[in-house]
Amino acid sequence: MRVSVIGGGTVTDEQAQTAEAVGKLLAQRGHTVVCGGLGGVMEAACRGATDAGGRTIGILPGEERAAANPYVDTAIATGLGHARNPLVVMNGDAVIAVDGGVGTLSELGFAGVFERPIAGLGTHDAPGVEPVESPNEAVEFVESVVSEREVETNKEL
Repeated sequence: MRVSVIGGGTVTDEQAQTAEAVGKLLAQRGHTVVCGGLGGVMEAACRGATDAGGRTIGILPGEERAAANPYVDTAIATGLGHARNPLVVMNGDAVIAVDGGVGTLSELGFAGVFERPIAGLGTHDAPGVEPVESPNEAVEFVESVVSEREVETNKEL
């Protein structure tokens, strides 16, 4: 499964530790991290995933793949600025939000539009966001919702 990890580009040490733990847990469970490819939450989640042997995808706002943080395995340059935000959430099967400002809020809105399950760690109180207390709860939540949806889809077939 691919999980989009979204959040602030500038974060506190605690927020970075949370995002890194999310990335690590996702990788340990065989999931790929999708993010905006830059710093803050994005870099911390990618660092955690990389340290655990996982894969990362960064969907960048600019035209240069080299702008990606050093933990991005696959950098996708878009040249779209913040208009790339829907692409970040569209390319995950679920979303985990850590903190974040208005850019994160826009991604949360698109996650709702694309009907992605969303776990929130200290992020916006927005429709569809399931507030959780820990990285482990966040990962378990998105895994359970995606798994339930797969079961329902298979029943329909």
